[in-house]
Amino acid sequence: MTSKPHSLTVSAAAALYDSMLQRALKQFFSRAALETEVVPAQAGSSEMAIEPTGDATAIVVTWFEFRHILRVAPERPFTADEVRFARAIVSVLDARYRAIFDPTLMAERLDLFRGAVEDRYVGAFLDDVPYTLEQVGRADVIAQAIEVLRVAALSRYENREISSGVLLLDSETDPARGACRSRPALEYNEGLTSVKSFYRLSDGLHTAFLVNRDGKVLDIVDVDEWDVRAGVRGTLAVPVAAPYQAHARATQGNHHICIILTPSHEIRVFADGAQVFTFRNASWHLLDIGAKYAMWREAVGNEPLARLIFQTALDLADMRQGALFVVLRDGGAGRGVADGLDRIVAPADRLDLPHDHEPTDGRIDRRDLLHFATGRTATDLSPDVFRALSTMDGAIVTDEAGRLLAAGAILLHSGPASVEIEGARTAAAFGAAHYGPILKVSEDGHMTCFDQGRLWEI
Repeated sequence: MTSKPHSLTVSAAAALYDSMLQRALKQFFSRAALETEVVPAQAGSSEMAIEPTGDATAIVVTWFEFRHILRVAPERPFTADEVRFARAIVSVLDARYRAIFDPTLMAERLDLFRGAVEDRYVGAFLDDVPYTLEQVGRADVIAQAIEVLRVAALSRYENREISSGVLLLDSETDPARGACRSRPALEYNEGLTSVKSFYRLSDGLHTAFLVNRDGKVLDIVDVDEWDVRAGVRGTLAVPVAAPYQAHARATQGNHHICIILTPSHEIRVFADGAQVFTFRNASWHLLDIGAKYAMWREAVGNEPLARLIFQTALDLADMRQGALFVVLRDGGAGRGVADGLDRIVAPADRLDLPHDHEPTDGRIDRRDLLHFATGRTATDLSPDVFRALSTMDGAIVTDEAGRLLAAGAILLHSGPASVEIEGARTAAAFGAAHYGPILKVSEDGHMTCFDQGRLWEI
């Protein structure tokens, strides 16, 4: 017989979980403002849930006598992934709260409170069904796989950093091979990390453990080769950094999930043909790359150019190489892009102006080296050449048609004093954003989009 919990116990537990909810909402939705309202006791519900609203700029969570409201600016409402992640967080916390008052369930599911609760949020998001505790679900298998890579991140093998990876199938068998001859019995859990050779078998970048829906190890595969055998080749709808495109393709058009620990000790999660989450600096980040790429593409107004710059930026961010891309808009009134170009790029850096000397006079400078880019469009260049050009100190400047106007240019127009502390690249981006969309890549691996101000960050 289960005794009824004391009201003080319920209140203490409710307060604890309410603080966990608020902490999660603030952490994962930092661009939103969080408000809390108190509703009449009789109107409150002991079930933590998201209240339906017709407002795309608000997410409302009800919990006992509280209504927690996340609000964002009207010009950038919540995306589908953000709403889905909020539902996942609420679903996990509500299920855990109810479990602490069920001794039988607690005894049967000792795994429920192992690991970081944030890993369960990620698992519930990827599973995309209401999180339940009665039996081990796919969200728990995902969280368990993340825990394996967390342990690996804290380990070293023969004095070297460790990278590893796992491809979690949404099936019992490998779709590329069919059923195994023997029933898989080995679970992909943190117990594997106690075996030193575990770290030799997968590097995450090329090879990964293949794990079925129940968390059992089926095989170790070359990810790119597995894509071919499984028939998941094709162009990705959303750009992905070049070293991880095979991982993203493995999840395109299905419900498979790929999770890798990189040599830089980031955990990256791929689903639905894109990178969805990254764990770095001791925190999970919902990337929402699909929505952010759509905003960038719309701002540029030229699909091939937008994709080339976005892909290059992702590759450079992965390499921890800084860069700055400026796409000048037509200034209107017959001015074309000339107004913006005159204001932000010095004549010596402009590719559309004649050079002030010939190399034959014995002087050779950077402008001479860039003669090959004069009159070219960015999309005519090889992606590798464009990436190399982008690594030069300074900015790449094009017009909306992709015509290269400057490379390695030091922008003249600086931003407000309040952003100078963030660095010269950020200050320059703020200033240039008055004339068109900007994509800035920081040497810490972050990407930021500007257009009449800061739009988003990855």
